Amino acid sequence: MLLLTAGMPAPASPVGSSDVTATLTIDELAAQTGVPTRTIRFYQARGALMRPEIKGRVAFYGPTHVERLRLIAQLQDRGLRIDAIRDVVAGIDRGELDLAEWLGLEREVQAPWADDQARTVDEAGLYALAGSKRPGLVADLLRTRLIERKDGGVYLVPSPALLGITMKLVAAGIDLEAASAAGDVLRKHLGKAVKDLVELFVRGIRHGDIVLDEPETAFASLRPLGIEAVKVLFAREMERELRKLLESGAVKALRGRKRKR
Repeated sequence: MLLLTAGMPAPASPVGSSDVTATLTIDELAAQTGVPTRTIRFYQARGALMRPEIKGRVAFYGPTHVERLRLIAQLQDRGLRIDAIRDVVAGIDRGELDLAEWLGLEREVQAPWADDQARTVDEAGLYALAGSKRPGLVADLLRTRLIERKDGGVYLVPSPALLGITMKLVAAGIDLEAASAAGDVLRKHLGKAVKDLVELFVRGIRHGDIVLDEPETAFASLRPLGIEAVKVLFAREMERELRKLLESGAVKALRGRKRKR
């Protein structure tokens, strides 16, 4: 028997030409489920909702359609688009996909990789996060896009962790603009690297070069290993570049310059 996550309806079985329980007109189905008739027809056209039972010239719907509409709504709440939902329910109908396993994998894929959630704070909270209350700080943080001003005298901090790192760099003598630019460089190149890695894994899975017997467990393991790999590779590359800097004699140029006051 298929195990389901709490609150998730059982997958509806495909409706055949002999579904004697199909007694609802499309208007009655819309009234019972709260889904507009236009949307019901759209789901049918995209293949996410099974066809109705035709009796004479009237289309009738049954409990399986009600269950399927509830499932579609919950999958949409999870961020899936209608074409992705169509593929999921088609796999369920063919018996190729276990909904409980898919939900577990979906949870792992969406699980955060960093303990760094956006926060909304007032000015006092912002100064506390930044660890500084110097004049002009708010304007500088706004200019470098480390924070965003919102209504009601509050500020959105997209990444408290990145703000903290930036302020530590500032305390070490790195200009705020330079520290922010460094973050942009990392974001740009890491973003491309992550995109290429995801495409590499997806391509390998599709071609059968990568076989995940337990995808949920694999993703759970990948998260800490991926973060550790980035740390190691970044450290090695930084060592290599600094060694080249030292060998070039450019390190001497880093001495002797004083910050303008």
